Amino acid sequence: MKAAVVQFPGSNCDRDMAVALEKSGADVSVVWHKDAKLPEGVDLVAIPGGFSFGDYLRCGAIAANSPICQAVVDHAVRGGYVLGVCNGFQVLTETGLLPGALLRNAGLKYICRTVGLKVETSNSAFTEGYNAGTEIGVPIAHHDGNYFADDEVIARLKGDDRVAFSYTDNPNGSRADIAGILSENRRVLGMMPHPERAFEEAHGNTDGQRLFAGLLGQLASA
Repeated sequence: MKAAVVQFPGSNCDRDMAVALEKSGADVSVVWHKDAKLPEGVDLVAIPGGFSFGDYLRCGAIAANSPICQAVVDHAVRGGYVLGVCNGFQVLTETGLLPGALLRNAGLKYICRTVGLKVETSNSAFTEGYNAGTEIGVPIAHHDGNYFADDEVIARLKGDDRVAFSYTDNPNGSRADIAGILSENRRVLGMMPHPERAFEEAHGNTDGQRLFAGLLGQLASA
């Protein structure tokens, strides 16, 4: 399976993401934000965490207008898989690939710690490695992780089983405790917590490993 990790000025989890994908069995390329095309034959595009363009203007807003993001949108429209983590989730909402927006944390403070997550659905390539209802621990590191959408969007996400993860103890004020959501075709996942930081024993936690293993396993057998 081929994966591409998009790198913006200010990305700081691109290497972590690439290592997690490589150790899960993917052939990984790192793609610069000014590139207009993705590598040939890419199955998965990962948009990592960080502070793209210093979070100026609005988190993810400048990155969403980089040349590579049109290629990412085209990839998703064709049915390709896309994973956006933290700043990557913000970029995916700014491109319109996912609904809603990420606002300042309710306490207006940067939060960096491991939080409890509930796996809300196993009906996706990203979450099939877990049983729905399972609780896991995954690190967060954000100042703008407060997920917001109007009542209609929240109801649609819940009704369509598109909430992938929710917080067991909401750290940032996100509506409906949402920590991660899926696109309508279930091939795009945006999440604020960092599964690539809960991947190896050296991290003190491997709860994120099953996300990568399940995703890579499903794509390899497709």
